[in-house]
Amino acid sequence: MSLLNHKTSNPVFSNGIWRGYTTDLKKMSLSGILLKTFFSLLLLGSSTWYVWDLVHQGINVKWHTSLGLLAAIILSILTSYKHKWAKITTPLYAIAKGFFLGGFSAYAELKFEGMPMRAVGVTIITLFVMLLLYKLRLVKVTKQFRSVIISATVTIMVIYLITWILSFFGISTSIIHGTSWFAIGFNIIAACVASLSLLLDFDFMKRKIGRAPKHMEWVATWGLLVTLIWLYIEVLRLMKKLAIRF
Repeated sequence: MSLLNHKTSNPVFSNGIWRGYTTDLKKMSLSGILLKTFFSLLLLGSSTWYVWDLVHQGINVKWHTSLGLLAAIILSILTSYKHKWAKITTPLYAIAKGFFLGGFSAYAELKFEGMPMRAVGVTIITLFVMLLLYKLRLVKVTKQFRSVIISATVTIMVIYLITWILSFFGISTSIIHGTSWFAIGFNIIAACVASLSLLLDFDFMKRKIGRAPKHMEWVATWGLLVTLIWLYIEVLRLMKKLAIRF
């Protein structure tokens, strides 16, 4: 299998994204990805804090979170198909997702004080643990490993999509979103898959550094944000369920 066909669970790293980019003069670099990721995280944190503050002022942020989520979805689609727009869509995605996370996290804070910050801490620690495991080659990203993680990710997303659609018809989805042991177990599995997806992202970026064009650093940054935000949401959901259960 050629490197250009290397697979990962993150939708940003689909095969088509990287084809036809080997003739650009400036190539993707690790420092470029790190700088863009840091900048995007600052935007994400700023917009999250803005909505968070509104919640604590007693302002209803339903529209902030809903429109933020919708905008993030639209920007993700644009980033997937218009790669050269990523330098604009990725920062906007970070801001939009921050609006969603601000409301999501602030409401969790009102019920469980300090929980969102603990979830952030767990996410950061997990990021560095996964990076360490990858750098020390304690976990090898093989073809079989990729296949398992990709399959698990798709399955989880399909389940979430089905439960979301069912909720519009008033059908209970407590089997996944409730506090039963099954729901908690599902959250644990989802969090583990999100964590392991980081390994696939690290491996894919390593293979593309020095080969993909410079503007693809923004696309890679977006992909990493997608995984980190997914991991944070799963961790926070798990913490909430455990807090309610116990």
